[in-house]
Amino acid sequence: MTDATIASPAPAIASTPTRSAMADMWRQFSAHKGGVAGLIVFVFILLAVYVGPYIHRVAPNQINIRDKNQWPSLAHPFGTDNLGKDMLAQVLAGGRISLAVGITAMLLALFLGTLVGVLSGYFRRLDGPLMRITDLFLALPLLPLLLVILLLFRDTLRAAFGPETGIFILIVVVIGVTSWMHTARIVRGDVLAIKSQEFVLAAKSSGMREYRIVLKHILPNVLSSIMVSATLGIASAIITESSLSFLGLGFPSDFPTWGRLLFDGANFLQLTPSRVLWPGLAISMTVLSVNYMGDAIRDALDPRAVKR
Repeated sequence: MTDATIASPAPAIASTPTRSAMADMWRQFSAHKGGVAGLIVFVFILLAVYVGPYIHRVAPNQINIRDKNQWPSLAHPFGTDNLGKDMLAQVLAGGRISLAVGITAMLLALFLGTLVGVLSGYFRRLDGPLMRITDLFLALPLLPLLLVILLLFRDTLRAAFGPETGIFILIVVVIGVTSWMHTARIVRGDVLAIKSQEFVLAAKSSGMREYRIVLKHILPNVLSSIMVSATLGIASAIITESSLSFLGLGFPSDFPTWGRLLFDGANFLQLTPSRVLWPGLAISMTVLSVNYMGDAIRDALDPRAVKR
């Protein structure tokens, strides 16, 4: 009887799948209870303002004098105004405009702030002039400046693009042009720290062009700061637009926004306080949810906060 060597199979090595960066970021984001709650509220608001009109089929500008100044009821869940317009329909329509203004103005401010921050942080000869311009904008009283710009160019843009589109363009440009400074400072600080890293120095020594270094190595590493600035910029733009509309310098009265609804309902506060309750609550919930989302995104993208 010969000894037979039986080859035992090699033990299988348990391999854990490599988690992607997005999956790891979502894990960190979902661990932030405030961020998850803010995301749920923000998604609900988006669905309400964009899908709600297909469920609540009432025109926001439909006038019914017989139903004026009504309290909330089954027919009018948010009540009516002094002309009999349905407040729920106006809040939903106003949400679309306010969110559109906030997102568009945020994108403009983000573009300007990122451009100034990258140029200032990467090119030493541009750092001084660009930062002095940034300091100049930071020193300006923004609300009086916004009021002056609106009064100067409102009629011109209304005549050129129409009353609604002209005011939309003007408000978006004004808010975007006066809201980029904090993003520029944040991005500049990150670029100053990143451009001295070894991988950037290696790219320079290899003869890579400056614009490729910025696009391939600098921008991806400041993306976390840009995303946080984006979330906070939406909240700031919505509040600014609401303030301008509340002062009567925003959209016309037949083009409702949340701020305009507050302005129109202020004179009827004692008669129908719900007129200012619902748009004010919509502004507060939107800004609060976006701020919580910004905090969660900041924690999720911070490498020091990653839980091992």
